Amino acid sequence: MQTLYVHPLPVRIWHWTNALGFIALIVTGLQIRYVGLIGLMPFKTAVSLHNWIGFVLIANFFVWFFFYLFSDKIKVYHPELSAMKHFRASFRQLQYYGYGIFKGDPNPHHVSAYHKFNAMQSMTYQVIMLLLVPIQFYTGVLLWDVKRFSGMVELFGGVRVVDTVHVLLFIFFVAFIFIHPYLASLGHTPTAHFKAMFTGYEEVEEETGRDSIA
Repeated sequence: MQTLYVHPLPVRIWHWTNALGFIALIVTGLQIRYVGLIGLMPFKTAVSLHNWIGFVLIANFFVWFFFYLFSDKIKVYHPELSAMKHFRASFRQLQYYGYGIFKGDPNPHHVSAYHKFNAMQSMTYQVIMLLLVPIQFYTGVLLWDVKRFSGMVELFGGVRVVDTVHVLLFIFFVAFIFIHPYLASLGHTPTAHFKAMFTGYEEVEEETGRDSIA
């Protein structure tokens, strides 16, 4: 094993701020939605916290966006332009997650500083970060002040439509909060990837890191 610097400090700060913030949004969102069933905090407190945390995470999103946009780390999110190569890599990764990992097969993806996501992760994170997260934030802002943004709310079909989209994405992110830690535990040790998101250094096989640049 050798260590490879894969997660720069701005990415790690964004990651943990985002993780804690989304958990807080889920808790306060549940309190707002099920005010008669959950009594963790007063309704007004839940609404206030939900709004403020939402704005913090919007700002945090732009930290992530501009860091990748104006650094060479944007290569991490470069898509595979060959549909066939992407399909084959995704299928190999799916086979690994489906049964290969249970037989002790090696992970077909080899981490490097500019290639830290496997094919399935790359596609998933592009959709999440460039589509779903912005939609969630946008609908949240509209619901934050329906009167001020009434024209935009009506353009999208009214409060019920905007709220439904926001809640459906909320459900998706709740599921993601559970799935993400499980997938993160599938390193060479259950805590290897978690440790890397604190230190920045991933442990990789010697031969997989020879052409990587920190």
